[in-house]
Amino acid sequence: MKTKTRIIGIDPGSRVTGYGILDTDGFRHTYIASGHISIKGDELPERLGMIFKEVAKVIELWQPDSMAIEQVFVNRNVDSALKLGQARGAAICAGVNAELSVGEYTPRAIKKAVVGTGAAEKQQIQQMMQMLLGLKTRPQSDEADALAIAMCHANHVHVRSSGVVKGSRRGRWV
Repeated sequence: MKTKTRIIGIDPGSRVTGYGILDTDGFRHTYIASGHISIKGDELPERLGMIFKEVAKVIELWQPDSMAIEQVFVNRNVDSALKLGQARGAAICAGVNAELSVGEYTPRAIKKAVVGTGAAEKQQIQQMMQMLLGLKTRPQSDEADALAIAMCHANHVHVRSSGVVKGSRRGRWV
């Protein structure tokens, strides 16, 4: 009999950070909670501190076994990517401070894991999270992304632990 693992997925942002929590046995994923943290403050250091504190509170409340987070990608605005990277770092520090292992996934890998294509739109992710997790309503965009990140991690951890992928790297998937 398999035991359940609790995963927190984080969709980092310097203004809104989404989180999603799932329990999984490697085959079935059960929705536990999701939400988003609205980041207040004008100065970046103040916002980063808030991300760290609020993610730490969510971790303390839900007691996950591991964390998954989206990797930064640079689209057009380098400044936005740098801020996102710093927000991501604050969330990762909260996870590491709670002694969680942290898996990192590209946006493309996350979309492919839950929708089947790396080019999925936000609405598709929301719809799939509602359907796959049996939710009554469609989750807010940042919450849906965080749940998708947690589900991607659950799927990859199961594949690595089952021996399906020999020599797979730990923690980062592209």
